Amino acid sequence: MKRFAIVGAGIAGLSAAYELELARKRGADLDWQLYEASNRVGGTVKTARKTTNDGEFVLEGGPDGWVSEKPWARDLAIELGLEQQLIYSNDATRKTYILIDNHLLPMPDGMRMMVPEDLASLEHSPLFSTEARSAYAAELTRAEQLRSSAHTSDESVATFVRRHFGDEVLQKIGAPLLSGVFGGDVNLLSVNSVMPAFVAMEREHGSLIAALQAKALARGNKPQQPIFTTLRHGLGSLIEAITAQLPPERIHRNHPALSIKREGNTWCLRTSTPAVKGRPGKSKRHFHHIFLATPIDATRTLLAPRDASIPGLIPQTASSAVLAALCWPASTASAFTVPPGFGFLVPQSGASNPHHQLLATTFVDQKFPHRAPPGARILRVFFGGPSADFLAPQTDAAIAAAAFAQLDNILGPLPQPDPCLTAVERWPRSLPQYEVGHADRIAQLDDHIRALGGLTLLGNGYRGVGLPDLIRDARSAVRSLVPAKG
Repeated sequence: MKRFAIVGAGIAGLSAAYELELARKRGADLDWQLYEASNRVGGTVKTARKTTNDGEFVLEGGPDGWVSEKPWARDLAIELGLEQQLIYSNDATRKTYILIDNHLLPMPDGMRMMVPEDLASLEHSPLFSTEARSAYAAELTRAEQLRSSAHTSDESVATFVRRHFGDEVLQKIGAPLLSGVFGGDVNLLSVNSVMPAFVAMEREHGSLIAALQAKALARGNKPQQPIFTTLRHGLGSLIEAITAQLPPERIHRNHPALSIKREGNTWCLRTSTPAVKGRPGKSKRHFHHIFLATPIDATRTLLAPRDASIPGLIPQTASSAVLAALCWPASTASAFTVPPGFGFLVPQSGASNPHHQLLATTFVDQKFPHRAPPGARILRVFFGGPSADFLAPQTDAAIAAAAFAQLDNILGPLPQPDPCLTAVERWPRSLPQYEVGHADRIAQLDDHIRALGGLTLLGNGYRGVGLPDLIRDARSAVRSLVPAKG
């Protein structure tokens, strides 16, 4: 019997466990055990559902959905019987704003990140100066030059965007959009790893605008799929549905990994066990293969004694996140309005920023249906980087107050949100930074992991940060090791 251990019960670890359990049920001669350091599974996927007399508030403490064009999360949800729970972003009213001089200025319609499909949409946009609009127009005319000079090696997101559109577009749209996803510095982030689709567009078309126009022409009158997909009762439903398929005796909560060590043709995994009479215990078991689905810092610690080269190949920098969801029942939500659309982004202006400057705000009840009772409102505030590190040690009430103060200044005056509905989450060093050269380092890391044998790395530090990427990698890794027919 081949014995597998999964260390870490976030979405990657759970997806691996689910795939192993499918193989076991098909008759594969295997055993698997899942170890999680905390008392809950799901990692950063965490949904709070708060019921009031008006109805249910669905509050996401981590990701609120996934990019629809990546199919793997949707496929898993359907496989788990959740197809009727799938809902989509309200793209008919999609609009994103950028906070400039304390004014919310809308991004032009029809943009994919910082790239417009139609230059005409920029003509009356208050977001851009005449110089920025000229830079956009010039990018389309420089298509052949940009294609012939496309970089064959990696570069930063900042240099890539500047080459196409200049610094104003980078600072107003490029940096806030990427920071909203990665919480990172565009001067360090790898364009090959963070924006691979745009790199491919440049190599084929030169002009990114021309590439989007070619895609629109090929699409014709076919309707575009919604940008984002989620589940009616929150992404926690996905975690619950996966867990329901797993034998509970195979899931070991409060079992942080202490070490892994090769012993013959197996790995010895040592874990802590829950305290008995105030005294924590230890356990060790042997496995033929270990899936390490731990956060990058934990992975680095576990592997450093096995290969001294590995820690330097795992991303070193990671950004923290703090989220605060503020809710207003219909009785108080009627006292104020927010602009139509999905929310706004805040360009980060450097060292002069206050330590608690928010990075983005989502108008949750406008982005997705069924997130709040009729007439109620949810605003979810996201802090990243130094702001998150500054706020994380503070109380939930202090974090909620900091979020409210900024919203009141930007959108206000606002009535106080319902404190009983407020939800605050902290995710320290949860967003690994894919810095320039990331793909090359991961290729080297893969070589070292193969040399160790019987080991797979899963999670958001390697080949993607979104739920679909993590699910895809975990399930494909298991399938490569376990014969399809058992």
